[in-house]
Amino acid sequence: PHPDILGYGTKDYGNRVGLWRMFEVMDHYGVRCTVSLNLANYEHYPEIMEACERRKWDVMCHGIYNTQYLWGYQEDEERAFVADCVDTYRRLTGRKLAGWFSPAASFTLNTPHLVAEAGIKYYCDLYHDDQPVPVHVRSGRLITLPYQMDLNDSVLYAGNGEGDDYLQMARDMFDTLYAEGEASGRVMCLALHPYIMGRPHRLKFLDAALRYICGHAGVWLATGEEIADWYYENNYAAHIAAEGR
Repeated sequence: PHPDILGYGTKDYGNRVGLWRMFEVMDHYGVRCTVSLNLANYEHYPEIMEACERRKWDVMCHGIYNTQYLWGYQEDEERAFVADCVDTYRRLTGRKLAGWFSPAASFTLNTPHLVAEAGIKYYCDLYHDDQPVPVHVRSGRLITLPYQMDLNDSVLYAGNGEGDDYLQMARDMFDTLYAEGEASGRVMCLALHPYIMGRPHRLKFLDAALRYICGHAGVWLATGEEIADWYYENNYAAHIAAEGR
């Protein structure tokens, strides 16, 4: 029942405290993050928007609010929702939205088609690969970028995992993808929430994970848009041709 002090307070800790700790760690390692952004956050917390913009962090849209689920939307209803997100991001930043991850991982069969129709470059609702892959859409073009849901602090936390578990999983995932990446590049996504990893007892594990990853040669600390642009320039046409499309 309202007011949900525990729910709101726990999440707002990320905006008030956790994110600012994480800024310091990311800055130390020169990481430009890709923010899975509920766009209303920038409206409610302009200081967060200013801090992200100053660091030139990337954004993939996660809807307006994370409680606006797309399940059950009719096509025209969802098209209007996507358009509102695109327009809101342009109004706030002056830029075109590059990436999409549906709010609360909710989506319909129409979502990839509507995202491509809106001119968005990449899509993260699928968790099926360690490399970018073209997505069949009715018009335009779209690729899916890897979003490894298992290396997500929220999923781990819900299962009673802790920071040391996250660190071990990050190292193990990196070791495998780094070895495979010698022959053909791999994408590793560290999915983080400031209200979880920004807690004082967990931050050191994020620092240790990044220290480990950045201690290896040839690692590209890329944003989602940078990966998408590289793939479109270097691999997209060949992949489409190989499929006979």
